[in-house]
Amino acid sequence: MNDRNAIEVHELRKSFGSLQAVRGVSFSARAGEILSLLGPNGAGKSTTISMLSGLLPPDDGDACIEGHSIRTEAAAAKAALGVVPQDIALYPDLSARENLEFWGKMYGLRGAALRRRVDEVLDVIGLKDRQKDRVGKFSGGMKRRVNIGAALLHKPKVVIMDEPTVGIDPQSRRHILDNVKELNAQGMTVLYVTHYMEEAAEFSDHIAIVDQGRVIACGTHAELIALVGQQTRVDLKLSADGGAVEAAWRAVAGVSQVSVQADHAGGPPAVTVLCDDSNRVLPHLFEIAGRHGARITSVDIQEPNLEMVFLHLTGKALRD
Repeated sequence: MNDRNAIEVHELRKSFGSLQAVRGVSFSARAGEILSLLGPNGAGKSTTISMLSGLLPPDDGDACIEGHSIRTEAAAAKAALGVVPQDIALYPDLSARENLEFWGKMYGLRGAALRRRVDEVLDVIGLKDRQKDRVGKFSGGMKRRVNIGAALLHKPKVVIMDEPTVGIDPQSRRHILDNVKELNAQGMTVLYVTHYMEEAAEFSDHIAIVDQGRVIACGTHAELIALVGQQTRVDLKLSADGGAVEAAWRAVAGVSQVSVQADHAGGPPAVTVLCDDSNRVLPHLFEIAGRHGARITSVDIQEPNLEMVFLHLTGKALRD
């Protein structure tokens, strides 16, 4: 890693009619680092990526990939970039090798250079023994690995991965995460887009938290956790809808925040409490619930994590 920025994003904006999908997003990633864009579905992450990769023109703002503006030097910016889209961009009737050869030709590779590079990529994604099999027969995780391979064929300096582990089995997910680490170890800059906080926490040098079309915080994992100090998150379930209970909990000394997440199955909502000392606060929560004729049916105590950071910044859970 060095001090040169491989990605610079300045006040990008994009609207679709009256919907402001991206509202002045700015961030940067140094060459050779992993920067994660972390946020819930609908936060504007994929729209931002679509602008960086040239699929959507920005309404305002600019971004540079390896020093090339996506507005004025679009071809050079795209040449420096590999993109792993959220949707599978492969031909199901072709084999893994045939898919990679097709995309390699799109990047201008031919002959021995193409064959050599396809062999290298098959090694990286761990599918050399399945290279002749039709992609349509592959599991979701294997398809995503070929999808990643297609983005690596032209040896880009920067790779954007948009939710590459969504909907796949744990083994394939682990393989993809290890791929990300290995590519980064080889010097590649990775912009990793996810709504899984545990992925962002595992390997990111920096994390940019995105919500409602804006970057609301950016820093190292430790810097972001420091935003909530030493607070503890307590997730509780009540036996009944407890509006009065939740209001009373907010007044308890040591409680900084109480948020409610509706139960989509129609049951009582889940309640999340941020507090300084759960051992001291919990007896008061139980006492107040009982006073209002409600029972606490479950308690889960968590130490500070990125979910708590998001809750602290937005007043809602990351997975809402």
